[in-house]
Amino acid sequence: MLSLLADPTRARVLYALDLVEELCVGDLALALDATEDGVSYALRLLRTAGFVASRKDGRVVYYRLAEGFPEPLREHCLRRLIDMSHRSSVDHH
Repeated sequence: MLSLLADPTRARVLYALDLVEELCVGDLALALDATEDGVSYALRLLRTAGFVASRKDGRVVYYRLAEGFPEPLREHCLRRLIDMSHRSSVDHH
């Protein structure tokens, strides 16, 4: 389970879905400055693991955190993102 969250794209997808109730792949890709393919793959793995739920509205699929998404995992994702941003800002100086 933690290896799923170790990937920066998956951690960022979960964090984005925690901030905004529902997003489609295109909006997530735009928000995360990632490719739609990368976001789709991350969402597929997260949905398989039960972290993310989806709903279809016409041809668009919207994703959200699954019901009962554990609070400790939310905190873990946030800490990972903070660590990653610190590392990347250190690397750029």
